[in-house]
Amino acid sequence: MTPGGERLGRLRRFLGRPADRTALLIWFFWHVATYIYMVLAAPGRTEAPLLDRLTPWDSDNFIAIAQYGYDGTPGMPDAPKLIAFFPGLPLLLRDLHWLIPDWSLSIVLVSLVASAVVAVSLSRLSDSYRKGTGTWTVLAFFLSPFAVFLLAGYSEAPFLALAIPAWLLARRGRWAAASVCAALASSIRVSGLFLALGLAVMFLVAKNGRQWRKLPWLALPGVPVLAYMLYLWDRTGDLMAWKAAEAQYWGRFPEAPWQVLINTWNRSIDEVALRTSYQEEMLAAAVLVALIVWRLVRRRWEDVAYLAPQAVALLAMSSFYMSVGRASLLWWPLYLSIGIVGARRPWVFMAYLAVAAPVMAINVGNFTTGAWVG
Repeated sequence: MTPGGERLGRLRRFLGRPADRTALLIWFFWHVATYIYMVLAAPGRTEAPLLDRLTPWDSDNFIAIAQYGYDGTPGMPDAPKLIAFFPGLPLLLRDLHWLIPDWSLSIVLVSLVASAVVAVSLSRLSDSYRKGTGTWTVLAFFLSPFAVFLLAGYSEAPFLALAIPAWLLARRGRWAAASVCAALASSIRVSGLFLALGLAVMFLVAKNGRQWRKLPWLALPGVPVLAYMLYLWDRTGDLMAWKAAEAQYWGRFPEAPWQVLINTWNRSIDEVALRTSYQEEMLAAAVLVALIVWRLVRRRWEDVAYLAPQAVALLAMSSFYMSVGRASLLWWPLYLSIGIVGARRPWVFMAYLAVAAPVMAINVGNFTTGAWVG
């Protein structure tokens, strides 16, 4: 074999199965396409540098925490809001700073690499349910309406890069490794607790034996959340200070679900500039409810245990629908369903793409030119 052939062989072995390589090709070309679209969408709408277009809003907050801690940048008037953000991603950015001095570049690269991990792990997860469906599921995921948050410097990609492997490891009965991944995910988003609940139910209904001696591992995902709450208690005297910050700065406080829907509907009428965004939020909320009902019908109890607390948090613990669309990226049972059904019935997959892909493209253009989506 020639030296070139040997190098190619080593690369193929490194990339793993053909399905893994296909998932990475989807990841790569999706990024190429979205960067091209960003360039095409910019004229007349924004002159901001590329990195600034990928790191607005929450990205600035993560970077501020990484640089200055929870006191925020010097003179930051709304620094108390920073405690609403869990420390996992800022700590990672701080650790990477010696290698990548530019904070904006660092957080974008984290999402870039994490989304590659998501592509491979989601493909493998889908194949663990039905062989040969991984490519369909990965396509459904990267063409989802809110996939732009995999491009930007946000927490969705790094969370999923830990949460989906945790789910896959649990399906394989590797509870210790799954719990470690879930614990790291919990340091990034409180959604890690919902993941832990799903893993616990998966453990209880496991068909390959419950391995009771592994049960204590399932408490591990709660440790980072508890540690952060103890830090907040020492800092502010309130264990739930992160939740109080969400209520104060983002209006995330409990309301009756029907009132939350009414509030969102009224905002969609009154706030013309954000009308489309609120409409997307309401549609995403309907999808979440339908997905939970579908998983109940299918008796996928672990999926319900993961999704139902999210429904409570998103649809009843906020005064209006906020970031429900963005949170849809975390609902991998949705993309698994689309991929698995679509592999058998391609017309279902094509119907999904006909709706999802154009919305995804519009949201990429809007978000990267300064408009909020999801």
